[in-house]
Amino acid sequence: MKDILPQDTPYWQLLEDSIRAVLSAYGYQEIRFPIVEKTELFKRSIGEVTDIVEKEMYTFDDRNGDSLTLRPEGTACCVRAGIQQGLLYNQVQRLWYMGPMFRHERPQKGRYRQFHQVGVETFGMSGADLDAELILMTARLWKTLGLDGLELQINSLGTIEARAVYREALVAYFEQHLDALDDESRRRLRSNPLRILDTKNPAMRAVVAGAPKLTEYLDDASREHFATLCGLLDAAGVRYRVNPCLVRGLDYYSRTVFEWVTDQLGAQGTVCAGGRFDGLVEQLGGKPVPAAGFALGLERLLELVRDNLQPQTAPHAYLVLMGPSAQRAGLVLAEQLRDQLPGLRLMTHCGGGSFKSQFKKADRSGARIALVLGEDELQNGRVGVKFLREEREQQAVAQDALAEWMIGLLS
Repeated sequence: MKDILPQDTPYWQLLEDSIRAVLSAYGYQEIRFPIVEKTELFKRSIGEVTDIVEKEMYTFDDRNGDSLTLRPEGTACCVRAGIQQGLLYNQVQRLWYMGPMFRHERPQKGRYRQFHQVGVETFGMSGADLDAELILMTARLWKTLGLDGLELQINSLGTIEARAVYREALVAYFEQHLDALDDESRRRLRSNPLRILDTKNPAMRAVVAGAPKLTEYLDDASREHFATLCGLLDAAGVRYRVNPCLVRGLDYYSRTVFEWVTDQLGAQGTVCAGGRFDGLVEQLGGKPVPAAGFALGLERLLELVRDNLQPQTAPHAYLVLMGPSAQRAGLVLAEQLRDQLPGLRLMTHCGGGSFKSQFKKADRSGARIALVLGEDELQNGRVGVKFLREEREQQAVAQDALAEWMIGLLS
């Protein structure tokens, strides 16, 4: 877990604002839900034999003896909120959320135990056109952020029934190759054998490559759904790779799954991942509702796009004040300027000090100009303007004309 310091928060804010703008352009609305949920919610949704539930959740008993967990992901929380608040049944919802998630795992580049996610969840739309919209929306976000080099990988997991048949074939295959499996894969063989397919162990590549392919076990409806999605992506000019080993780590996914991956973040190269979870609402106690979504990690994304972001944080002007009368008048003047010039970044000096010390602070602030108000300026109804980033003579501007004069600073 880490602090995000003042020199870094402008990059976070600009990234978050860019994401909000793209989601808004597609008609998605924000939802906010608690950081803490009942532990049972994640056991029922993610799956008790997943790494997240078995190893990574921050779980504790509260004073009433209830088991609570810091949310390790947002989809289950969003579904729980939708069911409780009556947002889902016989309705269409396009929702998004942003905030911290928590997993006790080994920190890596761009991955922390408290990390920040943007999640998008949709409800009430079962077609492949919605899956395509989610992917197109992420592609637009990369374009907005000037991010190149991401690869889109897609796959279909089919229905739960089709996966059950495939699971039996997969277990039978890996039982014939137990010597090629590492300890983690042997443990998963009975509990979650599909997770063996996305192992990061290079020594297992050959045995995984020879495993039965899920595409061979898809039901007809899922096969048609996936073919429609591929056709829509082709028509939109979105490049992708079908990855038959892409299975996702959460039990609630069905049919479409996708990931945007990069080779610039080490072993953990997934920037954005998602897919369909049509059975999750019913699994958590609601009436059946088709659903799909994705999540992206802000830390990882920021690693990739920080150089493309240019936040404007320095003040436009720094107000230098000399003497008690100027201090009183200066605070009033500063408020008037902020009223008249929306978007003005004006820093007012506080704490007294000589002109020399105040000008030093003005210069360190990064402001383009210093506005000077002392006894002489008060008597004359004027404000001195000293240019801090340009070789220009100091000027004097009438106080009642200052706002109009400063309009150029905001352009």
